[in-house]
Amino acid sequence: MVWSLIPRRRTASGLPEPGRCERGRHVLVTDRLLLFTPRTRLDIVAGLAASADAEAQRWLGTQADEVLPDPGTRRALLAWRPAGDDGRRIPRGLAEPYTPGPDDPFFLVCVRRSDLSYAGGLELQHRTGEMGGWLAPAVRGRGLGAELFRAGVELAHAHAGLVTVRAGAEPANTASRRALARAGFVPDLGPARHTLPDGRVVDAVWHRHDSTAASRCH
Repeated sequence: MVWSLIPRRRTASGLPEPGRCERGRHVLVTDRLLLFTPRTRLDIVAGLAASADAEAQRWLGTQADEVLPDPGTRRALLAWRPAGDDGRRIPRGLAEPYTPGPDDPFFLVCVRRSDLSYAGGLELQHRTGEMGGWLAPAVRGRGLGAELFRAGVELAHAHAGLVTVRAGAEPANTASRRALARAGFVPDLGPARHTLPDGRVVDAVWHRHDSTAASRCH
């Protein structure tokens, strides 16, 4: 995946370029998504806003809805563009730089390549090999879930050096399970019950993706 896949006019936005990962920072591109390690607080809170609605929290249980409870605030955050690409000046508090810690999970915010709107997030627990992801309300139901999880596969195998990456889902979450299957995941054994970050215990089914050529990007 190379930067030439993205229209040349996008380079002026200052967005990170695929193929130029740095230590602790990763960049991926799919047909319709650009994913990168957040650079500003805006990237972080917009990624969080994409998962804070009731539909997403039903499956994720991350309590993002408690951090960003107001739907209007979430819509406003998702209306911004990373790096102020739409010409608006990012408020000082949201423009603060973000630096991931060495023990933090890999978190990539994703934007749509068509208009650079915030579209969701991808998280990889690089020490355990477990992955999760979500899409913003406005872009669900468009087949982007499979692209998101395919990017997660690349992040795990070609950037984090993981031979196996796993993802769990509730049996009733057919959209996520379908997206995982389209991304090449296969059923795997795992605990039948899973505790979400908010303390809820849910039924779980597990999926895995393996590679015989895992590597690190730096």
